[in-house]
Amino acid sequence: MRKLVNIYLEDLNEKRSYSVGTNLQTILNDISPLLGTKVLGAMVNNKLKELTYEIYKPKNVKFIDYSHPDGKLLYSRSLTFILYKAVKEVYPDAGFRVEHAISNGVYCRLTNKNTILTEEGVQQIKARMKSIVEADMPFEREEIETEKAIELFESQGLTEKTKLLRTRGNLYTSVYKIESVVDYFYGFLLPSTGFIDMFDLLPYYNGMLLLAPDQDNPTELASTLPQEKMLQIFSEYKRWGKILGISNVGDLNKSVENKEISELIKIYEAMHVKKISQIADRIRKKWKKIKIILIAGPSSSGKTTFGKRLAIQLKVAGIKPINLSLDNYFVNRDQTPLDENGEYNFESIEALDVKLFNENLLDLLEAKEVEIPKFSFEKGERYYDGEKLKINGKNVLVIEGIHALNPKLTSLVSDEVKFKIYISALTSISIDGHNRVRSTDNRLIRRIVRDHRYRNYSALETIKRWQSVRNGEEKYIFPFQENADVMFNSALPYELGVLKSHAEPILKEVQPNQTEYSEANRLLKFFSYFLPIPDDEIPPTSLMREFLGGSTFDY
Repeated sequence: MRKLVNIYLEDLNEKRSYSVGTNLQTILNDISPLLGTKVLGAMVNNKLKELTYEIYKPKNVKFIDYSHPDGKLLYSRSLTFILYKAVKEVYPDAGFRVEHAISNGVYCRLTNKNTILTEEGVQQIKARMKSIVEADMPFEREEIETEKAIELFESQGLTEKTKLLRTRGNLYTSVYKIESVVDYFYGFLLPSTGFIDMFDLLPYYNGMLLLAPDQDNPTELASTLPQEKMLQIFSEYKRWGKILGISNVGDLNKSVENKEISELIKIYEAMHVKKISQIADRIRKKWKKIKIILIAGPSSSGKTTFGKRLAIQLKVAGIKPINLSLDNYFVNRDQTPLDENGEYNFESIEALDVKLFNENLLDLLEAKEVEIPKFSFEKGERYYDGEKLKINGKNVLVIEGIHALNPKLTSLVSDEVKFKIYISALTSISIDGHNRVRSTDNRLIRRIVRDHRYRNYSALETIKRWQSVRNGEEKYIFPFQENADVMFNSALPYELGVLKSHAEPILKEVQPNQTEYSEANRLLKFFSYFLPIPDDEIPPTSLMREFLGGSTFDY
């Protein structure tokens, strides 16, 4: 008689017994009629596991689908591997690289300059992907000695992977196979190619745009969005990374080992200074017309420090910036809109008194003196304390906030007097050629460090709030980013190495019995790829100081 083990199934809120060594897929087959959703993986004691995972001790199990962030990651990694296999078969002599998220998809390209990717070629790759999916080939995971993995990837010309594995220092490495094609991924995959039930592949500039299902509506593909300005920013920083020899984590780690990181920090900080100066010069050229500077960007993009550094450059150009805070224009609490859970929705533009804000802007632009409202967050009420504002010909109003680029916010003001800036941390380095660093992870890590330092929040609290923050960004920020006159990339290639020593102790405080443990564990694994970088050479005016502390700016 085989020994049984008790499994608590969170989806059913009940315990069931299974033979020791039973895998998650077998348990899923037993209860799937009761779930009503397509399962892609599972949380086992709050850690992500593949459906091939075998259970030998009592565990808590919660199955996840595409609507779960980790379910989407399982799907997208697996889809990327299928694309890589298809490219190798259709274009065997062309390299393949996953670049970055754009237009609601992932931009990928061939790296061999002698291989021209045609629209017909994209269709051939797509057709081969479909046949791989239909064949329901298993994703086989194997643990091998790291030295053997390095030899394997060197033989395939995947030098970015070999560089990463050499600097990571692990004895063993997990690799994945589809038939004879081998790859390495940061994170788990689905059991087989047949789990991919929807995707598309479109020609996109000089490469391809890989589309997966919409996370909010998995029965439909994500719809593409025109994001030419965003693409230009990504491309510019990718070119700079290539010129400076820092395109991936392996390159970054090598610069640390070779004691070249000090110069790299100086170069990229100088680039930020130059970019902000160029933005100020653009405003200066139109300073007689431009009276309002609008700055928007998602959480932890560095809006505050950027605004302060831009103000300095504007003063150098002879312009006197005056900040006008959107926080002053919240409606009274009893007029605040509610979200789908019945909670106050402070992220919505309807939480602001847009009418009063526009009236005040028009009066200021006509050189009238305006009494500025204030808002008590404790009482949830507007009040006035006699503070008045008036601007002259040398002033510009600087307005920063998540709705700054939403046309509704300044609907009564002519576009001729506005200069719109979008800022975000658009990470320009990758883990390797097939594993990108998500900009959302970059910002989440910044926020974890900042929240802990300045607000005494734990990583648990920040991670718990993050999905709500992301939902607000998707609704209120990202749809308007292409309205910007200029985009500024606040990401610095070295920053994740610097943030590592600050973030790891905070993340390790999240306990295994907490739902957020899975995300904390994922980020800790992410940091295992980076060698630590000391922060002592980061200047006090750096954008990074907004998160690390030690800034000479007042916040």
